Amino acid sequence: MAIIGPNGAGKSSLLHAVAGLVDVTGHARLGDTDLLATPVRERRVGLVFQGQLLFPHLSAVDNVAFGLRARGESKAAAGAVAREWLERFRIGDLAERRPRELSGGQAQRVAIARALATDPDVLLLDEPFTGLDVSVQMALRIELGQHLRDFPGIALLVTHDAIDALTLADRVLVLDEGQVAQVGPPAEVAAEPRTAHVARLVGLNLVADGDDLMAFTPDAVVVSRTEPEGSTRLRWHGPIATLAPHGDAVRLLVHASPDLLADVTPAAATELGLVPGAEVWLSTKATAVSRYGARAGAGGTGR
Repeated sequence: MAIIGPNGAGKSSLLHAVAGLVDVTGHARLGDTDLLATPVRERRVGLVFQGQLLFPHLSAVDNVAFGLRARGESKAAAGAVAREWLERFRIGDLAERRPRELSGGQAQRVAIARALATDPDVLLLDEPFTGLDVSVQMALRIELGQHLRDFPGIALLVTHDAIDALTLADRVLVLDEGQVAQVGPPAEVAAEPRTAHVARLVGLNLVADGDDLMAFTPDAVVVSRTEPEGSTRLRWHGPIATLAPHGDAVRLLVHASPDLLADVTPAAATELGLVPGAEVWLSTKATAVSRYGARAGAGGTGR
């Protein structure tokens, strides 16, 4: 399950609660076991932080073996399991290196191997790709996806990247101000977002209209300096906040109550004199808009 939402929504707090790093009330049930009522040392949980957070004085293999050694495994047995995991992540030749001798991607592979080596029932991944180069993120995402497919337990992945949610998760949980705003399969959440944050992640505009929400793509928006004509068009008005290249287009962010995205060609941007602060009209055909209920799919619909 991918957990997404804006900063401060409670994503990391949720993971830390399951891991026992913060005191909370409530329940976190795994089968017949309430993890929150289980002593922290007895919770079969693996946790991967952003930024690796390896033990700097230990080698890669000893970092991976740490959890097993803490459970009482012999050095030889724990080391054998650790080396096997390093081989799975294709960094077996780096077993004796200290964290300072590893690249960011290599160190994060060690951190993930350390979490998996203890055979956890729950794997908690808190933005594991943050701070890595884009190419390294892509490679590690593919590798992690392969391991998650074989992982028999539950994995919770906190992310700010829609790609992670769409490619790694079976379900997506959307948090907003500590509350569950939406939960469902990735494709469903992406197609019918119920918060502005998720809509922005997947590149959609989202407008509330009574009990309904309207979602539409930036390239379905027409930008003009005068109010558009025609009763079939939905329209908004406001100043341009930012302009930025977006593929072959120029993407505008307009403060139009709500903020909306619009894509125009570079030629159109020049012809219309589009600059930050310029007042513009945005419009779209009703046929280009997807309408759906604002409440459907929100709340406790997931297990």
